[in-house]
Amino acid sequence: MAYTKSLLTAAREIKIEQAEMPDEIAEDSIRLRLATASICGTDMHYFRHFANAGFFLDYPVTLGHEACAYVEDANGHDFEAGQLVAINPVITFGSSPEARRGDINMDPDKKFPGSATTKPHIDGFFRDYFDFPARNCHAVAKGVSPDHLTFAEPLACALHSVNRANVQAGQKVLVTGCGPMGLLATVGAHAKGAEVHVTDLKAAALDAAAAVGATQGFDIGADDLTKLSGQYDVVIEASGSAHAYNQALDAVRKQGVISVLSLIQPQPVPINLHLNALKEVTSVGSILFTHEFADAVALIEGGGVDFEAITAARFTVAETQAACEMMADGHAVGKVLIKPA
Repeated sequence: MAYTKSLLTAAREIKIEQAEMPDEIAEDSIRLRLATASICGTDMHYFRHFANAGFFLDYPVTLGHEACAYVEDANGHDFEAGQLVAINPVITFGSSPEARRGDINMDPDKKFPGSATTKPHIDGFFRDYFDFPARNCHAVAKGVSPDHLTFAEPLACALHSVNRANVQAGQKVLVTGCGPMGLLATVGAHAKGAEVHVTDLKAAALDAAAAVGATQGFDIGADDLTKLSGQYDVVIEASGSAHAYNQALDAVRKQGVISVLSLIQPQPVPINLHLNALKEVTSVGSILFTHEFADAVALIEGGGVDFEAITAARFTVAETQAACEMMADGHAVGKVLIKPA
């Protein structure tokens, strides 16, 4: 079976090629036809630098770990041909102590597509067809839009950050940065019943956050952010800027919580650590998700989130270069989706 795939060959260079699916499907896997994929900030780091957070790609790879797909061949597993499934990209084997206690994000043996952290690398989902473990594919309610279901993985990551901060109904939450992950953190905190405020440099991004639950937005370049000092029970850092962590330290109340959702790239930036002590701030990190994938799928199935308001554009697999350029150039507000031709 011939199909179209995209391949990141160097920084900012994506090649489109025709490939052949293998004749045999691994016993634990099913064959899938891409429905919709979406571009993640992690993909952007690889696109810009051929590396992410200090992990360098050893050779060209297909990016993409946020996707849903149609079952092409169930290969003896409990799925029907043509069925839409959500894809959990974290492949675990249940052998490590972390995996056995449910912390799949901490599993040292996990494999992850489109990432330098898995060696040898596994191609991601920016391609028309692929095989993936059946245990990572989840049936969804009929009528769910694939363009919304592709948000399941990043929404799960955002929900994990919200849960790490133990966000409660009635709390005041500030989300710094209204990129895709900040928008989804807004969705997650709003779903918990919190009052959510956001910051960003773009008016369009603040408007998108308002469409998914934010009640107030602050323009970093125009508004006086000193009035936010000490006002929030929880601050979720989603901008990716190390400088934003200082803003979070200022905005969080005494004995409040900062949850770092963004994967801030290594850089020398002075941090006002004295505020951690003076305010007894709890700072937590957040990477991937644990049980939240099912929660994200359920939230999408519920139909209460305006995912169209946080969708920036749609491209085909053959247009992956242009899709990534749009994201990298900062012109997109929300998610950029990739679909088969």
